Amino acid sequence: MNDTLSLLMNHRSIRKFKDTPVTEEQLHAMISAAQMASTSSNVQAYSVIAATDPGLKKQLAELAGNQAYVEQCPVFLVWCADLYRLKQVTAEPLQERASYETTTENFIVATVDAALAAQNAAIAAESLGLGIVYIGGVRNRIAELSKLLGLPELVYPVFGMCIGVPDQEPGQRPRLPLQSVLHFNGYSGEQSVEPVKEYDATMKAYLQERTGGKKNTPWTQVMADRLAEPIRLHMKEFLDGKGFMKK
Repeated sequence: MNDTLSLLMNHRSIRKFKDTPVTEEQLHAMISAAQMASTSSNVQAYSVIAATDPGLKKQLAELAGNQAYVEQCPVFLVWCADLYRLKQVTAEPLQERASYETTTENFIVATVDAALAAQNAAIAAESLGLGIVYIGGVRNRIAELSKLLGLPELVYPVFGMCIGVPDQEPGQRPRLPLQSVLHFNGYSGEQSVEPVKEYDATMKAYLQERTGGKKNTPWTQVMADRLAEPIRLHMKEFLDGKGFMKK
């Protein structure tokens, strides 16, 4: 186990932060590390908005499901898939040729680029002694949040990220057994599903300890309850309106 693996294996989501500010040097280091993530065809189809203004963070927290740590963290990053920049800067060199920036493929490229860059930033933050938590709640009221941040066509917020000095030491949530995730030379349905029984038992024990015996729901039940809830069904209409996935 080297230092890099140790850092990765000790990740925890942090939802309580000290008042200590995140310095501009730290933020620049994180985003510079993010920019070194792999990117499809060097498209670099993402942008990051750093919210540090208390009033703005308060509004973002409300739009993201009233999650207090969005307001309380020193810096809240909004990671955006961004094809607007590509469309603008290629207009002249394209001349009369057709452009396909609105395809589903390019939507995937931009979304994956944003995710890869964000994870690099997360690892960089943790290497600097900071903590992070991803916030999918930015998609709860995505149209309002996009308007608040002035996002143009072909830009959408994929997720947010709280950053700051941790003020808690939460336990580490167990992950699925490795054999359920890692397949050699082809996909095995049985291998994917069978180890989940073991994971259900692990998660029941974890929840029971974490909640002082108040919860012991198996993972499969938690996931079933999640799938039974219609979450963010507005996303397709919103993305259509932003110009994504036209082909």
